[in-house]
Amino acid sequence: MSRLIALCLIPCLTLSLCAVEQAKTPEESPAKIALAEFNDLIGGWRGIGQPQRGSARGAWKETADWAWSFEKKEPALVYTVEDGKYLKSVRLTYDPKSKEYHAAVTTADDSSRIFTGKLDEKKLSLVSNPEKDRERQQLTITRLNEKRTLVLLEREIAEDRFFRIAEVGYTRAGTRLAVPGANGPECVVTGGRATSPVMYMGKTYYVCCTGCRQAFDDDPAGIIAEYEKKVAARKAGR
Repeated sequence: MSRLIALCLIPCLTLSLCAVEQAKTPEESPAKIALAEFNDLIGGWRGIGQPQRGSARGAWKETADWAWSFEKKEPALVYTVEDGKYLKSVRLTYDPKSKEYHAAVTTADDSSRIFTGKLDEKKLSLVSNPEKDRERQQLTITRLNEKRTLVLLEREIAEDRFFRIAEVGYTRAGTRLAVPGANGPECVVTGGRATSPVMYMGKTYYVCCTGCRQAFDDDPAGIIAEYEKKVAARKAGR
């Protein structure tokens, strides 16, 4: 009799374990949380570059776009420049162990460098890693407000002393991004302001860029579970 009861309990126990497993939601990675600090940059920008601030001499126009990337499951922000005089692209990642941001920078002449740095409120300062026969450079991204961003490139003239090469003043082009949930839908992947709809199981969600759309398409159930967990925590006041 006891053996029969045990055999009956096995399917129930299995179903219970499956239910517990399905109830689990994925934890958001520290790198993704750190990069979400820059959600307000996602989208397009119009830029005016100046070697010397306040002077039109040598100035140029460029455009830029910020988007999320999740290649090889590594969260990153990609800043791509069109018609830039110095920068072509920047891939920004975060190392939770060192608590530092890393930027893989491609310059206008297609050379590559790695920059490392930390965030100080609205200013991210990154310095290129030491390389033989190449002067160090500093890249500083300053978010003035939701419509204005400055990107400053400098070169080292003495130890830890940098001199301006050029600065690009960006003004947001097109869409206006906002804090999560304000003035429109939020991105189900990153929590930023979203503009593009995606579908899953007959329900509409929203994403903010092509990188987030790809991440959603790769694992819609996991992305939605993570998003719903964040929404529930927000409602609970945590």
